[in-house]
Amino acid sequence: MQFGFTIKPDMPDMPPERIVALARQAEAAGFEYGWTFDSHVLWLEPYPLLTLMATNTKNMRLGTCVTNPAVRDLTVTASLFATLNLISGGRMQLGIGRGDSSRRVMGKKPVSSAQLEDAVKTFRELTAGRQVEYEGRSTRLAWATSSPPVWIAGYGPKVLDMAGRIADGVILQFADPDLIAWCCGFVKKGAESVGRDPNGIKIMAAAPVWVSDDLEVARQRVRWFPALVSNHVVDLISRYPPEELPPALTSYVSNRGSYDYQQHCEVDSDNSKFVSDEVVDRFSLVGPAEAHREKLRRLASVGVTQFNLYLMCGEEEATLETYRKEILPAFQEQSTTLRS
Repeated sequence: MQFGFTIKPDMPDMPPERIVALARQAEAAGFEYGWTFDSHVLWLEPYPLLTLMATNTKNMRLGTCVTNPAVRDLTVTASLFATLNLISGGRMQLGIGRGDSSRRVMGKKPVSSAQLEDAVKTFRELTAGRQVEYEGRSTRLAWATSSPPVWIAGYGPKVLDMAGRIADGVILQFADPDLIAWCCGFVKKGAESVGRDPNGIKIMAAAPVWVSDDLEVARQRVRWFPALVSNHVVDLISRYPPEELPPALTSYVSNRGSYDYQQHCEVDSDNSKFVSDEVVDRFSLVGPAEAHREKLRRLASVGVTQFNLYLMCGEEEATLETYRKEILPAFQEQSTTLRS
C-alpha cells in the first residue's frame, strides 16, 4: 500500500508556507502522493499551491482531491495540469468528480456522470496535445506533451462503473472495508465490460485519522468527516432505489439536518452532531497505532492500493511524524518483501 495526504488550504490555519513545509515533511516521511482540496470559494485556490508543492518536492506525485468539470472551463483545467506537469517533471495526477462543495456553496448542482465521462476524455486529449472538438470548435494545446493519470471520485454505481471503464484510479472517500468492497464490485464490472484488467486500476481510500488511546477525543477530531460524506449519500438516495444501495452507507443520514458549507471540514462543526460513534469508527481511522495498522491491512485486503490521509484535524505535523514512526514502516517492509 502507498500513502498520500490531502490538505484543506484554508486561512489562517493552513497558509502557503505551512503547506510547503508539510509537503516536505510528508515526502521525507515516505508519503508518495500529495493532494489538495479544490473548493475555490471556501478555501485558497489549489493551483498556485500545487505549484509551490511541485517546486518544493522531488518525487511526490501531486494533484486535486478533487476538482470537477464545471467550476472552470475544461480547457483551463487541462492547461493548468499540462503546465504543472512540465513544472513537476511529469508528477501530476488529476483527481476529479461530479462536484460537491465548490458547486453547492454557490447553489449549483454537480454535473452528471455522462458529463464527467466526457470531461475526462477531453482532458486526456488536450493534455496529450491532441486536437479535439470543443464547444463546436477545433481546439488544441499544441505545447502539451503528456496526459496525467486520472482518478475518478464517486460513490454511486454509475460513476463507479464508468471509473472502471476509463479511470487510472478510483477515489473512495471513506475507510470502511465492507463499503469499499461493494464499490470495487462496480469498478470491476465496468472494467471487464470493456476488456480491462480490474487489477490495473488503483483504488484510493481517503479519510481522516487520529492516533490516540483516548477514543472519545479521537472520534471528536474526525466526526466532521461522515457529515461531509453525508452530502454524497443524500445525493445517492435521491437518484437510486433503496434496494440498490447498502444500508451501511445510507441509514446513518436518516436523522441528518441541514448542512452548512461554511463549516465544511471543520472539527466540532455543527454539521456533525447527528453522526454516531459507530459510523465514525467505520469511516475513519481512530485509536492507538496498532488499530490503524490493523485497519489498513483490512483495507489492503479488499483492494486499496493507496491510503490518503486527510490532514485537517489539528496537530498535522505530529500526525505525519506518528505515521512515519509507527504506521508506514510496517507497510514499507511488506512492500520490500513482496518485491524481493
